[in-house]
Amino acid sequence: MSLSRSHTYGPALRGAVASLSAVKILAFAIAVSVATLVAFPLASLARLAAIGDADLWPHLAAYVLPVALLQTALLLLGVAAITAVAGVSTAWLVSTFQFPGRDTLLWMLPLPLAIPTYIAAYVYVDILDAAGPLQTALRDLFGWRAGGDYWFPPIRSLGGAVFVIGFVLYPYVYLAARAMFQTQCAIFTDAARTLGARPWRLMRDISLPLARPALAVGVALALLETLNDIGASEYLGVQTLTLSVFTTWLNRGSLAGAAQIALSMLALVAGLIALERYGRRRRDHQSGAQDPRMAERVVLGGGWGWLATLTCLAPVTLGFLVPAGFLLREAILRGLVAGFDHDLLRHTATTVALAVCATVVVLMLGIAAALPLRAVPRPFVLACLAVATMGYAIPGTVLALGLLSPLVAVDEAVNWLSMRVGGTHVGLLLAGSSVALVVAYAVRFLSISIGFVQAGLTRVSTEFDDVARLLGAGPLTLVRSVHLPLLRPALWGAALLVFVDCLKELPMTLLLRPLNVETLSTYIYQFATRGSFEEGALAALLIVAVGILPIIWIVRQSEMIPTAFRVPSICQ
Repeated sequence: MSLSRSHTYGPALRGAVASLSAVKILAFAIAVSVATLVAFPLASLARLAAIGDADLWPHLAAYVLPVALLQTALLLLGVAAITAVAGVSTAWLVSTFQFPGRDTLLWMLPLPLAIPTYIAAYVYVDILDAAGPLQTALRDLFGWRAGGDYWFPPIRSLGGAVFVIGFVLYPYVYLAARAMFQTQCAIFTDAARTLGARPWRLMRDISLPLARPALAVGVALALLETLNDIGASEYLGVQTLTLSVFTTWLNRGSLAGAAQIALSMLALVAGLIALERYGRRRRDHQSGAQDPRMAERVVLGGGWGWLATLTCLAPVTLGFLVPAGFLLREAILRGLVAGFDHDLLRHTATTVALAVCATVVVLMLGIAAALPLRAVPRPFVLACLAVATMGYAIPGTVLALGLLSPLVAVDEAVNWLSMRVGGTHVGLLLAGSSVALVVAYAVRFLSISIGFVQAGLTRVSTEFDDVARLLGAGPLTLVRSVHLPLLRPALWGAALLVFVDCLKELPMTLLLRPLNVETLSTYIYQFATRGSFEEGALAALLIVAVGILPIIWIVRQSEMIPTAFRVPSICQ
């Protein structure tokens, strides 16, 4: 019997070993390729900055960088304060207490993520500027006529940018804090309550220390989104590093100068990543509780209950209800639906097509990058995967600048080959077409796909792989028949987030799009630069409406399976 089994399973075992060796070789090749896709633009950026005009750097260092660094640092500090306070307080209230409207607010609190920062900036300038409805109503009410009769906080300022961006991006911290508060075990809170601790002290001494790793990730993601912003900061008159890259490249025609500023931005990004890693140190300390019960919510009644409701409603109103309501009002009053602009239909089709193509590419690359780590958990593969997930941490302007030279180099190689073979010059196939946008989207949002695939794979036992290999399944069969069906929920979540991020991406689209290509975000941007943003309200409303879909998915996941949703780290 033993000899018979050895004879039967011998070929299968040899085939499984041979298949595993092939998988290892393929894993290393894929890991290197995906890491190169992200690392090459950074190397190109460094090369471009190094060979640039040496006389330009002293001018930038003396007149451009000091102002841009100061403005960027103050903007980041202000946004960090607003997102941390708004995100933590609302997450703590809905996780700890039961109060009027709590169940509705659970769905509403993440909704500001559907509002791009540049759209929120356009809306608040229209509302709060001197010619806006609020100041006009105040002048009519109190009889003020001249600017010296009263003072109103200027929205086109650093403080205005902090206000707008902070209340749009606080859901990053809210989702991270909510996920941690929701899963903290009752053993800690029950013991503290028995000793007479009040809810505020429970938050200060127990909830916040346990949630610190997730809060670090949430704040860091919000700050990276702030650093990536260009539309809001430009419109509100804040000279950030991102805007300096944009103006130096396009307005001053200095590609090398823009690259030198971009390298300064990368140093700031590295600092943010280091702070995030420091905040997540010793993050496993919270898993030692042996009581799996979730802490029960405390019922708040009377004035305290309504105060909690108003506290949670305030950021939702400022971050979502006001911008969305303004867009809807403008679209109706201006007859933008009845007098539908047919160009908008074409721009919408272009935007959706680009987002779909980029989403498919990102999902394929994410699967190809994350699956090899399952078969070959080697330090080299882990390092390559960490490089591949850095794209999200790179601001869009920096990434676009770094991709330009590699894309042109590929085009030149194709043209050289075409001239040698057929004697024809094919032109800029990549850098001069929408392919450049798809490549840029793929590099920047690859970390989302990798994070979701890795999270999905943790729920798939490696025994499935072993059994499939013993039955003669090759790597492709294993992926097609086992991994992909089990990863379907994670892939849908990644696809939703990547699609919407591509839909509202502005910096990379402005810098890399061909001259004859217009997306919804650039369509809105053109109206805003001409001072007639209201005419693009319908396009902005389309972006917001589509952006709500992944928010609903995230809330459903976090409510049905609290431990299934986590805000991912910046770099895995």
